[in-house]
Amino acid sequence: MKYLILLGDGMADYKIPELGDKTPLQYAKTPHMDYLAANGEIGQVWTVPEGFPPGSDVANLSAMGYNPKTCYSGRSPLEAYSMGIIMSETDVSFRTNLVTLTEEPEEYEQKTILDHSSDEITTEEARELIGEIRKHLSTEELQFFAGISYRHLLIWKNGHLDIELTPPHDIPGRCIADYLPKGPHSRVLLEMMKKSYVLLNDHPVNRSRRRNNLRPANSIWFWGEGKKPSMENFYKKYGLKGSVISAVDLIMGLGKCAGMDVVKVEGATGGTHTNFRGKALAALEELKKGKDFVYIHVEAPDEAGHRGELDTKIKTIEEIDGQMLSVLLPGLEEFDDYKIMLLPDHPTPLAIRTHTKDPVPFAILRKGVKKQSNVTYCEEDAAKSGLKFAAGHELMNYFING
Repeated sequence: MKYLILLGDGMADYKIPELGDKTPLQYAKTPHMDYLAANGEIGQVWTVPEGFPPGSDVANLSAMGYNPKTCYSGRSPLEAYSMGIIMSETDVSFRTNLVTLTEEPEEYEQKTILDHSSDEITTEEARELIGEIRKHLSTEELQFFAGISYRHLLIWKNGHLDIELTPPHDIPGRCIADYLPKGPHSRVLLEMMKKSYVLLNDHPVNRSRRRNNLRPANSIWFWGEGKKPSMENFYKKYGLKGSVISAVDLIMGLGKCAGMDVVKVEGATGGTHTNFRGKALAALEELKKGKDFVYIHVEAPDEAGHRGELDTKIKTIEEIDGQMLSVLLPGLEEFDDYKIMLLPDHPTPLAIRTHTKDPVPFAILRKGVKKQSNVTYCEEDAAKSGLKFAAGHELMNYFING
């Protein structure tokens, strides 16, 4: 038996008046997703336990079959693990975004956040900017590490967790005054953020971006703090040899912590413009090479949701259907038996441009099973189903064992 999960980050949404009161999943042309729902099982799952923030870290832990209540230690340490950074027990890791802030007013605290990803800045440009930050702000205790696109890391040796931080994708278009670091040890982070604006706003990389009508990456922003993670090995837990395919350090870190192989695909970006088809082909290749389980993560719909781009979100959903499922479904038929599951990790509604804790729809199809129902793959039909998982991590056991 081969098992494959295709996770479209942030695909779920609310009904939108401009779409005739449909969600993007209902409006988009998704014949392959609908085939899964009509011929398999469809249901609802709550991936974010009560008391946890609705982040991709918590939600993907659940989707991978891990209970966040027992193994969650923060988002950024998982990204550090993916990047090969060895954390000690006393280190604290912080996600460090390159964001776009307004240039006016002059006072840093009164600026507005325009974009959490600085127009999905390229990794090459970002590395140059993080190099500038490292040159001026790194110390023996504070070390910066360059990641992919806008996603980077700070490791604070003997650091502190008593700091209140806000994800930048939660506050687009808002004045940052109420969302800056707070708490007994927050000044260290706040001072670095303020200094970063001075270092980056007129940097040659940003002058070039402005000339090309792209937003400048003119400040760092800290969030997602945590300590060294610990997870049970996936093979020990489920008896399956697995691989993870993603371009996002968080998901790659989850895979590595779980003892799975991480497959990087050329052209996969972690943004809205990515190699959809390449990820599907890579997944089939992993199964052919002997893997029992593959977890494909696609960030694109989530990025579109955060940016409030309706057409882009619809397009990314259609790309997952047309460039990925159209390859995966016939490719899986080569194996004696298989199961495939499609789901988001959480909703990223365009109306609010951030994550919510609402349940998400999942669809499971097994080879040779055809039910021919009239349902489609969407939030509404999933809600009508009697198949529901209030504890998200329990869905994996159902997927594997039935």
